[in-house]
Amino acid sequence: MKTRLAPIALALAAATTAIAPGAQAESIGERKPDYFASDYGGVGLFQTPTARFNQDGMFTIHYSDTQEYRRTSVTLQVFPWLEATARYTDIRYRLYSDDPDFSGDQTLKDKGFDVKMLLLQESEWLPQVALGLRDVGGTGIFASEYVVLNKRYNDFDFSLGMGWGYLGVRDSIANPFCEVADTMCIREGTTSGRGGQFEVDDWFRGPAAIFAGVNYQTPIEGLSLQAEYDSNDYSQDNAGRIIEVDSPINFGARYQYSDSLAFHLGYHRGNTLSFGGSLSWNLTQAYQPKLEPAKRSAQTLQSTTARFSDVDIEKLSQELLTEAGWQVRAVSTSGNSVNNEKQAPHTVTFYTSQTRFRDTEEATDYAARILADTLPEGVKRYEIAEIENGFALKQHNVDADLFKAAYRGERLSTDTDEALSLSNVRRGTTPVWQNPEQKHTGFNWGLNPNLSQSFGGPEDFYLYQLSLQAAGSYHFSENFDIDGILSVNLINNFDKFNFIDDRQDTPLPRVRTRVREYTSSQDIWIANLQATYTHQFDDDWYASLYTGYFERMFGGVGTEILYRPLDSNIAYGLDLNYVA
Repeated sequence: MKTRLAPIALALAAATTAIAPGAQAESIGERKPDYFASDYGGVGLFQTPTARFNQDGMFTIHYSDTQEYRRTSVTLQVFPWLEATARYTDIRYRLYSDDPDFSGDQTLKDKGFDVKMLLLQESEWLPQVALGLRDVGGTGIFASEYVVLNKRYNDFDFSLGMGWGYLGVRDSIANPFCEVADTMCIREGTTSGRGGQFEVDDWFRGPAAIFAGVNYQTPIEGLSLQAEYDSNDYSQDNAGRIIEVDSPINFGARYQYSDSLAFHLGYHRGNTLSFGGSLSWNLTQAYQPKLEPAKRSAQTLQSTTARFSDVDIEKLSQELLTEAGWQVRAVSTSGNSVNNEKQAPHTVTFYTSQTRFRDTEEATDYAARILADTLPEGVKRYEIAEIENGFALKQHNVDADLFKAAYRGERLSTDTDEALSLSNVRRGTTPVWQNPEQKHTGFNWGLNPNLSQSFGGPEDFYLYQLSLQAAGSYHFSENFDIDGILSVNLINNFDKFNFIDDRQDTPLPRVRTRVREYTSSQDIWIANLQATYTHQFDDDWYASLYTGYFERMFGGVGTEILYRPLDSNIAYGLDLNYVA
């Protein structure tokens, strides 16, 4: 067992434990620390990770080229304490397969997934600590686990860590977990072949090694210099050729050109130039601009409409759609007779669907202001019933007198929200008006392009088919319709797909792997043809029955039963399908 460590590792270890009080993560002054993606994606130096994390919601696309490996990764800062990375590695000196008739001269591609978790936030005296897993669920070529700490001192950010697996090769030290169980001393080093399995039995097992590094943020805005002691000596790599190592030290420069764009240039192993760049975007700052009309303010102390028969329902429906997003399908009344022109109905119900607001209570507040200005003063209750695809979902109820008192400022202590309530839809009423544009029957159609694609195949990294789709549907009623898609091939390269062997050791028949036959044998095909019937048994019970050609490779029959309590965030369903 080797116990020697490079001098730089010892120096950095001493530095991380001898930081003066007050040297916290923000000790860099007014300057914001720049955190860069490592060659594997995720915040780090070059080959080694750090305990640093990006801002919550940061999304980064990173590319790095280190001669034998070209890596493209996508990293998302899921939570302040959790970083997740998905990565594709092009191993440029290995072929995808040994059979040139199968994969030609395409180089081997390897997928990997990483996670890093924050264990301890940096404080005045304590370092920041993180635990990470690299290449989990992949083939295990780069599989490793690590614990790493960071401590900042002015413009210097020091890291020190212990790695296992791919990060635990150089200058191996005793695995501390060997003291717990002898089995922790042995790492099988198995890989999953085609990937897709978690090799939990290998985690934190076998030899361990120390890695260390430093990031120096120079006085030049955006420019950082980095150096690291690499804990991998590349003697166990699967690069397709021997990787020569002249030095365990990697160093280079990073430049943050803007908030979203960064570049790096490095020198690895004492003989290899590396380069790459990152595109970043904070998803927490993403927004869709919406120009909503301001909520109405009461202009008068009462509506000027004396009788319900004087209401221009078509105009009212358009205002509800424009200002509140409610698309009115029908209107009914109850209570006092609408034929008695001296009296207004007690209740007016609008059967609608919401087209704009995610928060339907907010949309109801918009709508109630419109109704208060338009409907006669004698109307005591407004009801906005949500109807979607024939399903009566819920009903927003407005106490008209209470709402108008708050809306018009007649009672200073009241709020419009106090007048709103929720219930199941009151059905069985006869509409006094129906929107002629909201038909439940008829034919609809449209044209649109469609791109089917596949990444990472052995024959070609990118397989695709571009087609033109004609989609159509006929609604016999609000509860029954037939819809379908007719597709026309424009261009595709799935003829390169070579997996045509039916002799598979599996009870399951081939389906998706017949994509070559589907895409190459026909230029016009039916992509979907399905009949669907829906029914609402009760306020909270829904069902659907469907049959037909569900997609290009499956047809069959199915049903779904759903229980969704009023205004619940949880629904319970049962799906049964028979397909061929």
